[in-house]
Amino acid sequence: MAASQPLYERIEKELRRRLEAAADGDPFPSESRLAQEFGVSRMTARAALVRLERDGLLERVPGRGSFVRQASAARPVGTLLSFHDQALAAGRTPRSRVLEAAVRPATPPEAAALYPAAAQPASVIAISRVRLFDDLPVAIEHAVFPASLRTLLTADLETGSLHQTLRRMGLHPTLGSSVLTARTADGDAPELDVDPTTPMLVETRSIADQHGNPLEYTVSSYVAHRYALKVDFSVAAPGHSSRQDDGPARDAASRPA
Repeated sequence: MAASQPLYERIEKELRRRLEAAADGDPFPSESRLAQEFGVSRMTARAALVRLERDGLLERVPGRGSFVRQASAARPVGTLLSFHDQALAAGRTPRSRVLEAAVRPATPPEAAALYPAAAQPASVIAISRVRLFDDLPVAIEHAVFPASLRTLLTADLETGSLHQTLRRMGLHPTLGSSVLTARTADGDAPELDVDPTTPMLVETRSIADQHGNPLEYTVSSYVAHRYALKVDFSVAAPGHSSRQDDGPARDAASRPA
């Protein structure tokens, strides 16, 4: 190794080799332990760790330490795949922590999505959950459904799939559209075990059933370094519109359920 290479880069290279053999969620030595092991200052050890955190290979959880984070498989946006099914496909255990499960008045965006023709205020079935892969919090999800679907409130909201429950009721999530935005964790940080400044990927989604009737409106906020969305696209030739169709969505939605 060239002598001119900074010491923290040499330490980082060694740590990357260790990470290749580590499992997701494994604890990782603190900067003080690494400083002692390599005989360097804590500042030098911290510089090596910061680069690993930047690349999403390590995550510092306040008050708990640093943990190995293996990249999750990206979810294809154009595929109807629930959070529950995606976790199982990745060999993880899907879990949820329920924050709210109740009937309440609809907000204006919720009413517009579920009751587009209604002139009067409406109620919705509101189910808010923290979604987890094993014990790792991945997202906070706020989902609402038409008030007629009260059976959802008696479903298994911690380990089950709401989409499976809907199918058993004869309602099949079929078409959807979504808008992707971004924000920071802010007030959701404690539920997700992240810093308030952590970047979040926000997916606002509407789903219709097999008859084209509004079925679900959901806002899901994913911890950006724990979850990814994969988007396939075509490149339009100059002078041609990239607009694909006039339907409710070219991509079928895959909201976590």
